[in-house]
Formats: sequence, structure tokens, C-alpha cells
Amino acid sequence: MATTASPLDSLPLGKRELIVLLALLMSLNALGIDAMLPALDEIAVDLGVGEGNERQLIIAVYTIMMGVGCLVPGSFADRFGRRPIIFLALIAFSILSLVTSMLTDFTSMIVLRAITGLLGAGLMVVPTAIVRDLYEGDGMARLMSTIAAVFISVPVFAPSLGQAILVFGSWRMIFVALALVGAATAIWVYFRLPETLAVENRQRVNLPVIARNMTVALINRSSIGYVLGSLLVMGGVFGYVNSGQQLYQDAFGISDAAFPVLFGATAAMMSFTNLVNSRIVMRFGARRVSHFGVLMFMAVSAVQVWSSYAHPGSIAWFVPLMSVNLALLGFLGANFGSIAMQPFAHIAGSASSIQTFFRMFGAALVGMVIGQAYDGTPIPFAWALLICSSLALALVLYSEKGRLFRRLNAPIPPRAEVMP
Repeated sequence: MATTASPLDSLPLGKRELIVLLALLMSLNALGIDAMLPALDEIAVDLGVGEGNERQLIIAVYTIMMGVGCLVPGSFADRFGRRPIIFLALIAFSILSLVTSMLTDFTSMIVLRAITGLLGAGLMVVPTAIVRDLYEGDGMARLMSTIAAVFISVPVFAPSLGQAILVFGSWRMIFVALALVGAATAIWVYFRLPETLAVENRQRVNLPVIARNMTVALINRSSIGYVLGSLLVMGGVFGYVNSGQQLYQDAFGISDAAFPVLFGATAAMMSFTNLVNSRIVMRFGARRVSHFGVLMFMAVSAVQVWSSYAHPGSIAWFVPLMSVNLALLGFLGANFGSIAMQPFAHIAGSASSIQTFFRMFGAALVGMVIGQAYDGTPIPFAWALLICSSLALALVLYSEKGRLFRRLNAPIPPRAEVMP
């Protein structure tokens, strides 16, 4: 533990409840993305959009602006505490989702989705800072893996939830449901989540110091390779989300009912392997597990490229390989993030902001490029996975100075500043 007494001791909030609550906070943005997937066709028709890739902007713009928004909340969370920033993000998410349900044109939809992603970014940044307030090193990686196992289950059921809502109502009801979930989560946070930021770690909102701390958190060699490596592998996942509906239904001819089932089945593998990771990371270390994961991801992606040429229209090849790739992400995401955050205990908010910004914004851009490259076949997507994983390995090697599978703690950068 980073401190001798946990802030959780002051409220009846156990570790299991903490995990579920933080997972729910982090999953709201994922729910706002994945629940849309079955409705993209209906939204496009209702708002007068053509049959091309333009509908993907409903997803891509949201993720891009969520990445941009990650720059801001961490520094304010370091000054005012974690709870106020989470409340603001939840209120924005709920109100804007409700307003989006009333829109009648595509341009307004894109604008509102962008604003929602921007203001909801605190739901991605602040939970990571809370975990860093309480844990460090492999312990942080273990808790983040457990949280990830819960919130990654969202892509498993979110498309089916969206499809179920469409059976009883229009796509507008999906946004109403998002608003209700956001409001319920705000109530839970108000009554159960304590403030975890220690008084001695509060900082003034001083722009030069914030910029300096963010720079330290970004350029530190032991961290940067893992930040950018996460960006690339997450970019592959965003590419899958952006083009998934077209891949399954256009390239493979899957029905509307089967799409959310297959999409959710592949995503379920991430939840399972995050649980596995939470069990093994303390024994083997976050570095060893994640290095194995990225090497295997690259190997499976190479098979994905081969199969996209040898069996371009075969769902029987695509789904198992995609399931393995997503399963391997369970050994990468939480471990990469924990390794990158390890040196920054006293500037956890600023570090989480800048690192999450690069991961989310960069991954969203990469995902949008991958999605827009869709040409009616799985070939561009398969190549994207191989290229992203190969570059991620190169970046990890840079951070590790050419040596993999070591177990060590990153040094604390000497230039990080804390403002009382």
C-alpha cells in the first residue's frame, strides 16, 4: 500500500464494492460506444446518412474527444479531490445523453457526441488515479486487472442491450438508458465513494507546474514505451469497434441478431484473461506477463493476416483468431498502464491525465484510420493488428533498454513537482 492507512477505512466501502464501482465508472464510456453498434444503421437512416463509412463517426468522434478531454480532469482532481471531478463527469454524461436522444440531424449528433466524450473523460482518468492513491507496483496491476475484468464485460453485453432496446423502441431509447445509468451511478458515488486523495498530496492549479509534471510523466523512458504501446494495441481494438458492424454483417453476412452475440463472445475473452492476470501478476510480475502477451499478440496477428487472404469470407477463421487477440489484451492493458504509472505516486492525477490522453486520443485516431480503411474485406484490419503489435513491441523494448522479461520497479523521476 502507498499509505499506512487506507482512506476506505473511514467508510463502509469494501474492496469488492470499490472494484465494482470503479469498473462501472470506467465502463460508462464503453457503454456509450458499444451499445450504439446495433443501432448505427437505424441512426444513419433516421438522420439521413448514406451507406458508406460516415456512420462510424458516431463512434470515432466520441472516442477522439474523450481522448482530448483526458488532458484536463487529472490536474483538477489533484487539487480539488477525486469525488468532485467524478460528479461533474457523471452529470455531463447523463444530461448530454438525454439531449442526444432528442436530436433530429446527423451534424448535431456528431457535435453532441463530441462534447459528451470531452466532458465524460474524467470517468476514464480519475478511477486510475484513485487506484494509484491506494496501491502501487504489481499490487496496482492486480487491482486494475480485476477492475478491467468487470468493466470489459461491458462490450460483452452492451451490443445485446442495444439490440434489445431496439426491439421495444427506437435508437433514442438507448441514449435515455445511458442517462439513467449515469444518474444512478452518481447517487452510488455520492453515498459510498470516499475521497482518496491525501491532504499532503493536494496541489495548486498552477499551469507551469502541471505542464512540467505532465511532461515528466510522459517522457520518462521507463513509461513512454508502455504508454505508446498501449495506444497502438488499443487502436487495434477501436478499429475493431468502429468497423465491427460492417465486418460481421457486410463482409461475413452475419444477421442483425447474430452480430451482438458474436461481438460479445469475442469481447468476453478480455474479461476472462483480466481475471487470470489478476491471479498471476503478483507471482510473475507485470513486465513478464505483458511481454509474453505482446509477443503472442503479434504472432496471432500474423496468422490473422494469412487467414484474411486464404479465407477472406470465413467467419469460422475470423472469430477464433479475434477471440485470441482480444484475450491477449487482458495481459497487456492493466499491466502496461500500471508499469507506466509506477513512478508517479505524488502526481497521480496529472500522470493519469497525460498518459490516458495519449492512449485514448491516439488509439481513437488509429482506430478511425483502421475503420475508414475498411474495403469490404478483413484484410486492412488484419494488417493493422500486425503493424500495431509490432510497433508496440519495439516501444516496449525501448523502455526496457532492449531486455524483456525482467522484474523491477521503475525509478522515480527527479523533476516531478508537488504543489502544496
